[in-house]
Order: sequence, then structure tokens, then C-alpha cells
Amino acid sequence: MCGICGKLNFDNQVSVTPGLLKTMADTIQHRGPDDEGYYVSGPVGFGFRRLSIIDLNTGHQPISNEDGTVWIVFNGEIYNYQELRQHLQTKGHVFKTLTDTEVIVHLYEEFGEACVEKLRGMFAFAIWDDRGKVLFLARDRVGIKPLYYFLDDKCLIFGSEIKAILADPEVQAEIAPELVDRFLTFYYMPGEETLFRNIYKLQPGCRMAVKDGKAQVKQYWDLHFEITPQRLQDAEKDLVSLLQESVRLHMISDVPVGFLLSGGVDSTAMLGFGMGKTDHEISSFTIGFSDPGVTDERPYARLAAARYGSKHHEMTIGARDFADFLPKYIWHMEEPVCEPPAVALYYVSRLAKEFVKVLISGEGGDEAFGGYPNYRSNLWLERLKSVCKPLNGTLSATLGLFNHVLRSDVLTKYAPLLNVPFDSYYYTRTSSPFSFFNRNLNELYSDDFAHSVHKQYSMSPVTRCLQKAAGGTLSKMMYVDTKTWLPDDLLIKADKMTMANSVELRVPLLDHKILEFAASLPGTYKVHGFTTKYIARKALRKLIPREILKRRKAGFPVPYNSWLRRDLRDWLRGILLDRETAARGYFKKTTVEKLLSENARSGSYSKELFSLAVLELWHREFLKEKIAPAFPVLTGTVNNPEGI
Repeated sequence: MCGICGKLNFDNQVSVTPGLLKTMADTIQHRGPDDEGYYVSGPVGFGFRRLSIIDLNTGHQPISNEDGTVWIVFNGEIYNYQELRQHLQTKGHVFKTLTDTEVIVHLYEEFGEACVEKLRGMFAFAIWDDRGKVLFLARDRVGIKPLYYFLDDKCLIFGSEIKAILADPEVQAEIAPELVDRFLTFYYMPGEETLFRNIYKLQPGCRMAVKDGKAQVKQYWDLHFEITPQRLQDAEKDLVSLLQESVRLHMISDVPVGFLLSGGVDSTAMLGFGMGKTDHEISSFTIGFSDPGVTDERPYARLAAARYGSKHHEMTIGARDFADFLPKYIWHMEEPVCEPPAVALYYVSRLAKEFVKVLISGEGGDEAFGGYPNYRSNLWLERLKSVCKPLNGTLSATLGLFNHVLRSDVLTKYAPLLNVPFDSYYYTRTSSPFSFFNRNLNELYSDDFAHSVHKQYSMSPVTRCLQKAAGGTLSKMMYVDTKTWLPDDLLIKADKMTMANSVELRVPLLDHKILEFAASLPGTYKVHGFTTKYIARKALRKLIPREILKRRKAGFPVPYNSWLRRDLRDWLRGILLDRETAARGYFKKTTVEKLLSENARSGSYSKELFSLAVLELWHREFLKEKIAPAFPVLTGTVNNPEGI
């Protein structure tokens, strides 16, 4: 696991300086404290920071082919590299290291840009082909590893993190204010754009070739929900076999490997499959919170650790720990993301750093096998709508009456959706048209800023996904979340918070073979009646303790709601009502005051207020201007810069 960066000037007479590359790489030293390396050849240069995991002695980067005409910097792990290496050796390729990085170099020589299709793992890399004068960038299928780039008519600059790009004096940190509403629509930034002007994410499953000053992006992988008929019993066996293989591959390491335990099915399964796959002692880690009102995951994590004999470690954090880390949270995340569990992940990975360099987690199981409660709820909602279509008006009124009497949170959430088409209300699993920010635009935004808000533009990443999604309601939800919520929220958080502590995180459930297998299963194997993640529960019933298998999904509940109402109430008001915040010109002060007052009373708007706080802290960390930027007026959709 590493950090990479680099620059290509389109004018061949303008050279990249070693000093610039050093400055860029130093900003991401936390991603690779063990080693550094550089390659410079006229208008192109690469920088590299290494976290040594495999081939500790000869894995120095950048690495080239035999004659020095192809160079690479690489971040990630290729789990089938040994198999690929053997194949390439039969083709006459000569290796000078034992790393997976060098395999990619020779794979590129053999297959060109199609080399990415041969790789199994998590990766972001850059290759300079000196023969063809081509810069080639690629990112793994799901987006486990990040890759950002700045592009204008003079150069392309790339990095594992945005701060490496901003280290170049030619790049000014400027906000794209028209994207503020996209963040508040989803609570993260889906799609290729970031909140920084002219800085983009290379999308998951995509590759980019830059030649003669022109950049072309192509998608090389997508997730297709095409059902393959098979018996449930056979599918269970196939799933167990795939999980065993994936965890075995993810255990390959020359340093100790540990496991993050959340007390849930997925992380427990990863630990169960991982035992016996290494000669090192296996450690496990979890975290709790000093708040009596929150579900405590630690007893279930202890149960899993005791079942499999891992050496277990845990810690506790409170409101002050949460608030103290937030400025660093913003600096490491770089993109505004409303993800309070990310703070907990930072602390538990800091604990793990004392014992291991590699962590394995259960991220991805819910997206692959239908584990989120909203999948079940929306699926039943759409079934109800199809059965009761002639009675929709009557049904809505009836449910409204029931809700008035029962005061049900579920009815409050889903009753308004009865008369709304699925493609209009499914934003992602974290948002809907009925969230406060989406239904109160006129009340939220200042009159000047409102002209920069165009909901169609804000929604465009998900709209494109829904247009491409095939299959029924469940498949569409899972496709949207796999293409947006997963890479742009969960995986960004997972990468940035662990790498902040120089720890590599691996996610076996996101092996693309497992995702493709899951996509081939009938929907009833995932959500069966009221049971979510049905096939996973059945396939793992002999591996996972019953108490964990049958427990209700908790979702790693960080008690930030109560903290913002009590311990951090003054801190929150101080940030959101500060003069500097008001000078941005985005929001109506009366609305922010209303949200703060109502939240202090009922806790109804903690997520919204935390998002506003994250947005303001992001401004203070990355932008120099203290007043509102010029607000563009959006009258239509904006072109997709990658053309995907």
C-alpha cells in the first residue's frame, strides 16, 4: 500500500522538477513512511511513498521494464500476481523483483491498456510509456483505491490524494460552488467531480490514456445483474468457496495481518475464514463509545474473537475525542463526507497500528448481498404499489391516518413515496427527495446562492446510474449504491482513515469475482421476505455464532447525535453561526438557527448539521478566501468531464 503522484506537461520543453515531485510526495508521507522514490524524464515525473507489505527488500518504486522504456508507480495489492508472473515468464519477460508492481509493468508490455482486465485486486497506478509517449492511469473495478487528477490545457497532475495535487503551485484550491448542493443532496460527493474546481476522480473500473495533450477515459468493467438459474444449495456452496479463496488471497503478506470486528456477520465471517491462513498470530480490533445510550458492539466482537482465538484489542472514545479529531478528519478525507463512523475507524486503526500493518474488514457485504434494511423496505414498497396501484390515493390517505395514530417512523419515511416513481425517489441509500436539504431548497439557500443550485445537475451521477441499471427494484438499488455510495463514501472513508495511520485495509468481500457472482443470483436469494442478506446468512450459519447471525443490524452506531445535542452543542453553534461561516453566503442564517434549536430539542437534524459543519471545516482547511466565491448561474446540466 502506497501513495503515488505525478505530472505530465503537455509542452515537451517544460520539464518536471524533482523538487516539485518531492514536495507532492511529502504531503502523502502518511500513506508510505517506509520508503520514497522518484522518476523524472523531461516533461513527465512520478513520485512515490511506500508502505512495505510484500517483498520488503526489493519493492522500491518507481519500477521499470528491462530496457527502461516503461515506468510505473502503483498503489494497492494484486492478489493474482504470482499466477500472472508465471505466465509472463513463459512469454520471455525477465523480472528483477518479487513484487506485484513489476508484474503490471510486464503485463502492460504484453497486453497494453487491456492489462487492467487481467488484474484481481485493489489498485490505482500510473504508467509512463516512453516509446509511445503515453501516460496511462487506471483504477480498480470497485474504487477501493482512490486516484485524483487535475487537468487543464497545460498539464495533467495526479495523486492518491488531492493534497498532493494542491502542492503544485500551478494548481489553486478553488471551490466549485455549484457542487455544494450535490454534497448536501447525498451527504457525500458521488461521481467524477470533487468540490475542487478542475480536480476529478478517475471513476472505478476506468482507465485513462493521455497523449499529445488529450486525455481519453474508457470504462473497462461494470457490474451486470444478469440472473444465472441455480439451486440455492449449490449457490451456498459456491459462495463459501469464493469467500474462502478471496480471504486466502487477501491474507498474502510479509507482515502481520489483523481484523476489524464490528460485531456483525461480515467481519465475523472474514475472521473465521482467515484463521489458519497465516503463520503470524492474528489480532482483532474493535471500538466502543463512552455513551450509555448507544448499542455496544464490543460484546459481539469479543464473542467472535473468542470463537476463533484471535488476540483481541479494543478501545473507547468519547465526544471530546470525536471533536478533537474533526480538523484532521477534514484534512485526511479532502472531500466533504458526512460519515461519523470514519472518526471511529481512525481511532481503531491507530490502535491496530501498534500491532499490525494490514487490516481486513467486512466492507461490501451489504452492497453485494442485499444487507441494508432500506433494500427490504423499498422492495416491499414497490410491491405494494404494484398490487394497489388503482388505490394509491386511498392507500396514501389510509397510511397517513395510521401514521397519525401510531406515530411510526417507518410510515413517516415511506408513506410519502407511495405516489412517487422509483427512479424519482431513490437517490442512494443515504438520501431521498424528502430529506430536509432536498425538500427545503428555498428555505435553506440564500437568494444569491440559490441561482447556483440545479437539482438535475446535483442528481446527475445517480441519474446516469439509474439509466444504465438493469433488472428489478433490488438490482437497481444495489447497482446505484455499488457505483456511488460504496466508492465515494464507504471506501473513501476506509482508505483515508486507515492510511492516515499508515495501515493498509483490505476488503475481501469486494473481490470482483464475488460481486459478479452476487449479481448473478436471483433477488430472492438476497432479500427473502423480510430477511436481508438471505444467502449469506444461510451459507455462513455453521461458521458464525448464532447470537451474531440472528442479531439486528446495528450499522456501527456512533452516538454523534447525542454528542451534538449535549457535549458538542456549543462547539456546533460556534462553527455554524460564526461570522466567517455566514460570509460564505450559502445559507440563510435563520434556517441554520432553526435547525440548531430544533436539534437541541429533539435531535431531528444531527445529520444535516454535521454535514454543514463538515462543509465549513472543509472551507477553512483548504480554501484561502474568507468570503463567498462568485456564484455561477446554472440553467442546464453540465457536461460530464469524463464522457462516461
